Amino acid sequence: MSDVETPSSTDSSGADAAPAARKRPKPGERRVQILQALATMLEQPGAERVTTAALAARLEVSEAALYRHFASKAQMFEGLIEFIEQSVFTLVNQITEREGDGNAQAARVIAMLIQFAEKNPGMTRVMVGDALVYENDRLQQRMNQFFDRIESTLRQALRTPAESSGSATPTVDAQVRASALTAFAAGRLQRFARSGFRRLPSEHLDASLALML
Repeated sequence: MSDVETPSSTDSSGADAAPAARKRPKPGERRVQILQALATMLEQPGAERVTTAALAARLEVSEAALYRHFASKAQMFEGLIEFIEQSVFTLVNQITEREGDGNAQAARVIAMLIQFAEKNPGMTRVMVGDALVYENDRLQQRMNQFFDRIESTLRQALRTPAESSGSATPTVDAQVRASALTAFAAGRLQRFARSGFRRLPSEHLDASLALML
């Protein structure tokens, strides 16, 4: 596919003499297309590793065209991680602002995280690290930090309920529960990815959260 837009030619009567050329993507649009294609390819069974050659073929462009928008494949994965972070933590902030009860906050954060993964299978492979095994180590470190932020959010939400219940060690109790909830969510996401997206992470979710909270 050519990235060059050429004007359509006309004959002397003004009628089109050739089909209009494919429009050149707007600034930033090609980057989005590349990331969407990468996420879609990660949804396919056995697609833990996507090559730039396969990605370019899917988009019908050259590998050089990909590198005009991303300096490396690692930078493409960073684009997906940025999307995950922005999407999830925007919703986390909305939940913490609107929901006053700490236990309810924690339950809604976990439910939102699991629903996001279920709707975005390709992103789930990035979140659990399956798609990052052969990539730059900093990508996995960034996803680790993502789950650390989730756990920190849960810990803050759960401290008040621990204090209200008369716990002698509310900070410790909140940390233990936050850690368990984060591990539960990560485990559900891993099972979803490694089952080829057959085992939905939302399976018995409400009952599971009720047991933990």
